[in-house]
Amino acid sequence: MFGRRKKKGAAEDAAGEAEQVVDSVDTGADETDEAEGGRERVRLEPEPRPDGPWDSSEVRDPAEGRVDLGGLFVPGVDGMELRVEVAGDAIVAATVVLRDSAVQLQAFAAPKREGIWGEVREEIGSGITQQGGIIDEVEGPLGWELRAQVPVQLPDGTSGFHVVRFVGVDGPRWFLRGVISGQGAVQPQAAGLLEQIFRDTVVVRGEGPMAPRDPIVLKLPNDAQMVPETVQQEDAGSRFSGGMGQLQRGPEITEVR
Repeated sequence: MFGRRKKKGAAEDAAGEAEQVVDSVDTGADETDEAEGGRERVRLEPEPRPDGPWDSSEVRDPAEGRVDLGGLFVPGVDGMELRVEVAGDAIVAATVVLRDSAVQLQAFAAPKREGIWGEVREEIGSGITQQGGIIDEVEGPLGWELRAQVPVQLPDGTSGFHVVRFVGVDGPRWFLRGVISGQGAVQPQAAGLLEQIFRDTVVVRGEGPMAPRDPIVLKLPNDAQMVPETVQQEDAGSRFSGGMGQLQRGPEITEVR
């Protein structure tokens, strides 16, 4: 069963300062170090990815054991639900829900010879702390990641926190971001299968020109069956810090294997 989650314009408005921070960062292809606000930013080339995620040129048959979403081939596992996120008329993200955990996957174009994950981590962390959240940067199974407590309003009107993990990998001319939520974020040791799904995802960047940080657009599989939407979940934060509350019931695509 397949369904869509609509990203409202109000969600972008609610992004506020965090969204402006992302949009204001230089994402050009200048490969030199630059000074910004008195601080030197070092642009690093993408690190090797011996365990994935994979570029489409590195996999003989991306569709083998994976769901074809166009810009992403997402591994299929028993009992998983696969939800898509829509911005305007474009599908820009996919969320794999597995029991009481989830990982949202979103791929972006990136400069040819430099990675952006280090810079993106800073932007996510800044946006969350400005909202009153707490972040911890650690080296996890997927490399450097952010473990965050994001402030939210609970159903009873009181304030609380969602615990999420932001992971990312730089590839050749692309960047793949993952947002792990649910038990996989609260107890990272329980997220092994979600981490493996992230590692085994294949990114199809394409050869056409794209501005750095533009989302790589996805598509529904040919045999998708739509599920009526029951809940609209509006995201806040920067383009790179979405994914909070993705375990809320909503429009979804479900691939049961």
